Amino acid sequence: MAATAQAHEADTGWQNAPATKAEEKPTPTPKRLTLFRGATLIDGNGGAARPNMSILVEGDRIKAVRPDAETARFKGDIVDASRLHVLPGLIDTHEHLATSPDRIWAEAQMKRDLYGGITAVRDMAGDVRALGELSRASLLGEIPGPDIHYAALMAGPSFFDDPRTIAAAQGARPGGTAWMQAVDDRTDMALAVARSRGTGATGLKIYANLSGDMVRKITEEAHRQGFPVWAHSQVSPATPAEVVAAGPDVISHMCAFGWQASARRPQSYRDRVPVDPAPFAKGDNAEMAALFREMKRNGIVMDATLRVYVEGDKRAAESGKPSYCPADIAYRLTNQAWREGVLISAGTDGMTDAKDPYSALHEELELLADKAGLPPSDVIRAATSIAARTIAQEKEMGSIEPGKLANLVFVAKDPLEDVSNLRSVVFTVKRGTLYRREDYKPGMGQ
Repeated sequence: MAATAQAHEADTGWQNAPATKAEEKPTPTPKRLTLFRGATLIDGNGGAARPNMSILVEGDRIKAVRPDAETARFKGDIVDASRLHVLPGLIDTHEHLATSPDRIWAEAQMKRDLYGGITAVRDMAGDVRALGELSRASLLGEIPGPDIHYAALMAGPSFFDDPRTIAAAQGARPGGTAWMQAVDDRTDMALAVARSRGTGATGLKIYANLSGDMVRKITEEAHRQGFPVWAHSQVSPATPAEVVAAGPDVISHMCAFGWQASARRPQSYRDRVPVDPAPFAKGDNAEMAALFREMKRNGIVMDATLRVYVEGDKRAAESGKPSYCPADIAYRLTNQAWREGVLISAGTDGMTDAKDPYSALHEELELLADKAGLPPSDVIRAATSIAARTIAQEKEMGSIEPGKLANLVFVAKDPLEDVSNLRSVVFTVKRGTLYRREDYKPGMGQ
């Protein structure tokens, strides 16, 4: 045994390795300094634009934000950003990159996101095995793409014959995985939440076929364990009012709030009862106002997903059937919520056609401005500082401040004049690495 061990040590070279002296310490590699000079800065917090600003980036962090005049003596790497506008990297608060995992497709979407100014996304449930791989590869710069903050999911047992859950749990039993769990009154909720956290997820998504009491129990336990909660607005049979009362951190899908004021509400996910337009025909709805005020009081963010309802209207028109949740209702409710002080984030819950040069987030931002009536400054916040809050990353991203990640997007046209000007990306900086829009080629790879 001893002879074998000695031979092994000799083979690996451990016997001859020099001892490290206590006073010998590795010299840290200096982090690269890059100065982005001359841009008009839009900080993401809603402040006025500041012309002639410089951003000093050290490694993957913002080191300083100063007027150009204070950086005249800087001799390091300088990127000329004059005549450009700079914003925090955009964040899509509702994507699905691995419902039915397809690495080639996902990498192409992520690449288009990044070259279109998106430096982080919130993935709202899929196969976390695939999401974990994509997240790691993007984080380390092995593939071009945004950081991914993804969800583990809980729903009632009757939901898990849904084909999407089957696709996302390949090789395992739908509803029996740590990332997609079927829960009911018999569930050990502390253990179930701990299993969800163990997947590496950023938050817990409450999805469908649960009572209001179950939504409350899940939320309370997740918060006890320090785990953010992301819920659908209508969990069926749980109503929007019951979901809001449970106190999740983020609620998705604005139009579904309309079921609260409807005489008939869905009792399960597949029960597609149309939202009644009558309660919203004469302007603001009092019942909605009470919900929105409670959301504001509790700091709950609304992930509006307007684009989903536009796509739903298109499908309804093609089929000749009425839309179960018309986009016009979503627009009205989003405007009312915004006027009541609810924080609105920009999530898409879908992708544009592969031939489209920009991702769906740009459509969502334009809908928030043009249809829901939010001013450009608040639309920008919906995809920056408020979006960062949805993934509990407001200390790391979402605004341009010293100490935060160097996630930036530089555009040629002023988005405060028109949010569609965000489609004029010149380059994106993610964690200090620059990606020029002119280098973008659809598909995988750099």
